[in-house]
Amino acid sequence: MTFLTFFSLSQQQTAPAGQSGNMLVGLLPFILVFVIFYLLIILPQRKKQKQHQQMINNLKPGDRVITSGGIFGTVMDVHPDRIELKIAANVKVDVLKSAIAIVLTEKEKSEAREAT
Repeated sequence: MTFLTFFSLSQQQTAPAGQSGNMLVGLLPFILVFVIFYLLIILPQRKKQKQHQQMINNLKPGDRVITSGGIFGTVMDVHPDRIELKIAANVKVDVLKSAIAIVLTEKEKSEAREAT
C-alpha cells in the first residue's frame, strides 16, 4: 500500500459524531499537567519576582546590600536604572538595580560586621 493510497483512505474515514467526547478525554491529561506546572512553577516564580522588584524599588541611601556577584556595599545614591554602591573607603561603583540580590536587615548587618 503506497502512501498516497493510505492518505486518500484516511481522508475518506471520518470520526462518528460521538467521538468528540473522546477528544476532550484525550486532552484532559495535558490540561491537568499544564495546571499543575502553572501552580508549582509559574506562580511561585512570579511571586518571587514581584518581591524582588518591590525590594529594589524600596532601596534608599544607607541600605546595606549584597549583589548577585557577592559584593557587600552601602547604597550611596539611587538612579532610575542603577545604584551607586560604596564598597570600601573612597571606592564607589555603579551596579544595575537588577544585580542587587539581598538587602541586609539590622540583624544581618551586625552579623556581617562581627564576621569581619
